[in-house]
Amino acid sequence: MIDFLLQIKPGQLAALATAICWTLTALCFEYSSRRIGSLSVNIIKMYLAFILFTVFAWLFRGRPLPTDASMFNWFWLVLSGLIGFVLGDLFLFKALAIIGARTSMLVMALVPPVTAVIGFFLLGETIALWHCFGMTITLVGVATVILTRQRGTKTLKHSVRGLVYAGIGMAGQAVGLILSKYGMGEYNAFSATQIRIIAGLIGFTWLMFHFKAWGHLKAAFLNTRAIKVTTIGSVFGPFIGVYLSLLAIQHTSTGVASTIMAIVPVLIIPFSILLFKEKINLQEIFGAIIAVTGTAIMFS
Repeated sequence: MIDFLLQIKPGQLAALATAICWTLTALCFEYSSRRIGSLSVNIIKMYLAFILFTVFAWLFRGRPLPTDASMFNWFWLVLSGLIGFVLGDLFLFKALAIIGARTSMLVMALVPPVTAVIGFFLLGETIALWHCFGMTITLVGVATVILTRQRGTKTLKHSVRGLVYAGIGMAGQAVGLILSKYGMGEYNAFSATQIRIIAGLIGFTWLMFHFKAWGHLKAAFLNTRAIKVTTIGSVFGPFIGVYLSLLAIQHTSTGVASTIMAIVPVLIIPFSILLFKEKINLQEIFGAIIAVTGTAIMFS
């Protein structure tokens, strides 16, 4: 076992740590969203992420804000943040509260294939035959979990509203990634993420005013346990998780890093059993493994 661990490269270890961080984050935000609401969790998450990114940038880049970014960077990264963080995370967190982290993160496994398709049409990126095969495998895996057979027909096993919310969240993440890649160019990836967070912070602040939700946020702080869990999720997800993902991509190939980071739907199963006492059948485990295998094929 020790010899095996010593053979793991730093980039691969960082990718595995990223997957663990995102697993914990999904479970934390599921817990909090069900108790204080998805909008409150999102606004708290964005403020905490902004503070952490600003302090980190000040210490390691010598500037608290990404003032060295071009107008081109700002425009596309802000748009990416609004679509990826505001639209994507708003509906993802709603899905977490309805169908749980396990199923929601499985739907999010469709982000790579959907991103590949969007990249093909908008950025002219190439989709090879094995990419199509991987997409198909991922779709089969997701369908295996969310569909159940009753009297010879296939019916949805989970809440339709929850699955639609997860689908919108997944689409928002995919479009956000494409816009982020286009807008970032050669600019520093960490500071590019900070711009996206600033956009998300502005977007969620506007939503708080639009829905007159500040009262709900004030009430949310009375639930100290949910606030603590939200804080933990915010530190491990938007901050440590993002940093580790950048570290992983820097020290190993994007394909290897992306494949390892995509194992969240499988990692989340034992946590769901231990923490939420969820009953999981073999069909769901099998579907999660198939979906992750499809993602791995895409990046091979």
